[in-house]
Amino acid sequence: PNPEAQFVGTKINGERTMQTPAKPPAWYLIVVGLAIAWSLVGVASFGMDLATTEEGIAAMPPEQRELYEARPAWMLIVYAVAVFGSLIGCVLLAFRKTLATPVLAASLAAIVVQFGYVVFGMNVVAKLGAGAAVLPAVVFVIGALLVWFAMQSKSKGWLA
Repeated sequence: PNPEAQFVGTKINGERTMQTPAKPPAWYLIVVGLAIAWSLVGVASFGMDLATTEEGIAAMPPEQRELYEARPAWMLIVYAVAVFGSLIGCVLLAFRKTLATPVLAASLAAIVVQFGYVVFGMNVVAKLGAGAAVLPAVVFVIGALLVWFAMQSKSKGWLA
């Protein structure tokens, strides 16, 4: 336990019987709200991906269509773990639950698998240019920051 974390609970004969998280600063909920909004964008993107029609695929530039059609089915499962894991983890942060950390870590692992395969396994940069690696890099950085934020929140006693 972190000595900085504040104990808020009941003590009977000097023993802790119930521990509730310390109150986080006001900016905590702002950060969590932005994180939830970011996660909802990911969920919406996943939904739009699932709803892509044959006409939509046909309208893609040939290189993008080739990548889209070559994507293995397991990628959708990994994609779902990434976006729904992020959303669930951020909602858990809103409720100040320690389960947020492993859920966000699982989401980050899915991001690494998903975009690692896209960038390196499917060679997206060679096919679409360096700009195709920007979104995966941004998603990875934000995912890593969310895991870090959850770990910091736990160490400060804001999660229980």
